[in-house]
Amino acid sequence: MINFRYHVVSLTAVFLALAIGLVVGTAALNGPVADSLKERVNGLSKDNQLMRQQVSNMQKELELEEQFAAEIAQVVLPGKLTGRRVLVLDLPSGRVHTEGVLKMLQTAGATVTGRVNLQDKFINPDNNSNLMELAVTAARPSAPASGLPGNGHGVETSSAMLASVLLDRPGGAPATEADRRSVLAAYSNAGYLTTDEKVTGPAEAVVLVSGQPYVDKDSAKKDESVVKVAEQFDRTGALVVAGTGASGGNLVAVVRGDPVLAQTISTVDDANTTQGQLVTSLALAQQLAEKKAGHYGVDDNATSLLPKLPG
Repeated sequence: MINFRYHVVSLTAVFLALAIGLVVGTAALNGPVADSLKERVNGLSKDNQLMRQQVSNMQKELELEEQFAAEIAQVVLPGKLTGRRVLVLDLPSGRVHTEGVLKMLQTAGATVTGRVNLQDKFINPDNNSNLMELAVTAARPSAPASGLPGNGHGVETSSAMLASVLLDRPGGAPATEADRRSVLAAYSNAGYLTTDEKVTGPAEAVVLVSGQPYVDKDSAKKDESVVKVAEQFDRTGALVVAGTGASGGNLVAVVRGDPVLAQTISTVDDANTTQGQLVTSLALAQQLAEKKAGHYGVDDNATSLLPKLPG
């Protein structure tokens, strides 16, 4: 009869054999496996160093391209917008690039009538009713509410009010200085916008600096409101949207995809770069001189990198 002691001895023998096998196997494979692992680690290390060098080279190339664009701007821009009155209007999504756009406009000789910064509160759909009411209460004798859109869209109605005091009125007199200040103060005091400097008068052209599309739960309504802003500020026939990218439903993408808007509004999809900021001024000069919209940048749906320069 097989007793408990026999089982213990048998199990001990099995585990001892396994232990001896592991030791022998490890000793036999240790050299080749270790060498193979060492070679792989060395190879990965070299690949990593190569990739770091490639990234460093690409960063240097980008910096040189930006420097080239900044220097060439001093050659191609002066005089392109001399005597032209330009309003710079920016959205929160593109505000970080507004200074670069402004510098290029000034290099081109533009007279910047003012910089108006629309706040997130202006785009927020929760404020639709308040914006409708404000457009009416902010109205002045030379900026009446009678000519405003009446479709119940607060951003559209308020954008129309702001455009009426900030831009020329084809075939009519512009808003008075006092009424312009009053309307802007009403929106500023309510937290819907800020102005970096005093608005000096009506503009004949607009650069609207935008960015990526909204991504929150109200993104569709907010993106729609941004389009409404652009439509209302396109009343003088010279509007350039200086954006970042042309996908995901951002303003540049919407304008380019709309057969009506694409005929009157110019777009630049790389205004987050010095090159794009340079092209923004060239696109505006083209619109003012040729009464023609164009779509420029690096995205696939851009017609070219920049407008054709006169010979």
